[in-house]
Amino acid sequence: MDGASTIGLISDTHGLLRPEAVRALAGCDLIVHAGDVGKPEIIDRLQAVAPVVAVRGNIDKGDWASRLPPTAIVETVSPRIYVIHDVHDLDIDPAAAGFAIVVSGHSHKASREERSGVLYLNPGSAGPRRFRLPIALARLDLTRSPWEVTFIEL
Repeated sequence: MDGASTIGLISDTHGLLRPEAVRALAGCDLIVHAGDVGKPEIIDRLQAVAPVVAVRGNIDKGDWASRLPPTAIVETVSPRIYVIHDVHDLDIDPAAAGFAIVVSGHSHKASREERSGVLYLNPGSAGPRRFRLPIALARLDLTRSPWEVTFIEL
């Protein structure tokens, strides 16, 4: 999505889309769901907020989930973003492939880390609370230099 300047990052909803998550994503140009969606209705509800790019997570099963790709590429004016549910399944060198950002989920732990010039983002889990970790998502502002990532606890 070339015109996206604010991207909402969400993962591990596990079939639960909280009203506060919808409010936190309001105003985004694009929403990236990094897997473990849980139910197709989650994507439908997110699409009411902004266009959605979603990947399949390890709990996403059935006909509806088979339509979700295991990985996705988000093309913006700059940067290119690679989306995968579990970063440990990454089988490419993102920097060599021209990606500046990798978005993943799976761990339920929000994180931001830079390695070899690539920004690795995990928005955390926005679904049911697990492992005593915060319920969170993130917003990525591409108009800032360096790009601004804001983690939002719900």
